[in-house]
Amino acid sequence: MEREADGVVSPAGEVPVIEGELVTAIRTLAARGVGTKAIARELGVARNTVRRYCRAPVPAGVQTRPRARRLTAAHREQARALYAGAAAGNAVVVQRLLAPQGCAVSARTIERAVADLRQAARAAALATVRVETPPGAQLQVDFGQKMVEIAGHRVRVCLLVAVLSYSRRIFVRAFLHERGAAWREGIAAAFGHFGGLPRVILGDNARPLVRHRDRTTGTVVFHPAYLAFCRDWDVQPRACAPYRARTKGKTEAGVKYVKRNALAGLAFASFAALEQHLATWIGETADVRVHGTTHETPRARFEAAERDALRPLPRFLRPPRELRLTRRVAADAFVDVDTVRYSVPHRYVRETVEVVLAEDTVTIWHGAAIIATHARITEPHARVVDPSHYDGLWRPTAATPPAGALAALGRDLATYASVITGGAP
Repeated sequence: MEREADGVVSPAGEVPVIEGELVTAIRTLAARGVGTKAIARELGVARNTVRRYCRAPVPAGVQTRPRARRLTAAHREQARALYAGAAAGNAVVVQRLLAPQGCAVSARTIERAVADLRQAARAAALATVRVETPPGAQLQVDFGQKMVEIAGHRVRVCLLVAVLSYSRRIFVRAFLHERGAAWREGIAAAFGHFGGLPRVILGDNARPLVRHRDRTTGTVVFHPAYLAFCRDWDVQPRACAPYRARTKGKTEAGVKYVKRNALAGLAFASFAALEQHLATWIGETADVRVHGTTHETPRARFEAAERDALRPLPRFLRPPRELRLTRRVAADAFVDVDTVRYSVPHRYVRETVEVVLAEDTVTIWHGAAIIATHARITEPHARVVDPSHYDGLWRPTAATPPAGALAALGRDLATYASVITGGAP
């Protein structure tokens, strides 16, 4: 028999209970202090059954036990319409919208009613159409991060990974940051490694690449420095859709491959050793593996079709654009740039300075004046010191009499040294 109330159908059925003599035996043993586990073993029933009959009296015969509740046909159709419309795929919202109509059900009941709709939405969200591009058409780029032990320190290394979409040849460059300069330097290095230019660079919506994106129109406003870089190299920048990383799935897989294969479980004596390892790994491992999708090695596929499809590199490369950072001088007269510390004259302690990073040099400005210039270092936690920056900071601990003053007294330092050493030279 079924009963309908508040928009819910709740079928009920009669379920036979255990015999009355067995119930009496359970309660008698429990009254004597016998544990539920021992009673269950003695009488051959489940331990939970013993607990249930010990908690409350149960009438002999049958007990009525409600089964799972379900929506009426009308409310089920309404719940499905709300789930696909106003509730935007949220069963809890459907539950809340049905409550004012006197339909009080759990969110799990709603989920059962819309199970097929949920599955269809999940499949549509996960389904991906693999897009294959012709040779030389596209380069996908992305950054990944991994903690690596370098010279005994755990260092967060940022890895720019570039993948040619047709051949799947991979290039990776390690940095200590992900600022725009690292993106530009890494992409330019990838061009040099592959020996040519693709027509399109596909990246994500990282701040150094994309300044703004209008989701309504799909319009992308690229960062001016990145856009200028692409114009310098005559390549077309593109950005994948937000929260659709699969759009650049080749480089997403490449980042995982680098972290899990090239760097897994390794430690390096220096950052230079890490860079050398990555360069060797690219040529000896990544380029010669059989790719799971193309069933060819990336190097063979590149040589066969993509090398000649890439456009030639420009004859005269423009110098890399400088990166300018603002820093405050620490009490020990250093400024910190990506864990590397550069000294400045001690009189600028607590002052705000501008650090200009070129390819090989670091120039530090205070206002319109250059106060320090250093060779650029990439080793994590390194200290680059100019001793002259501490001139005048050290104070003598004790005054030493000049040699002429001792001579005026008829003695010199050699006399005292002779006494101390017992006359030995």
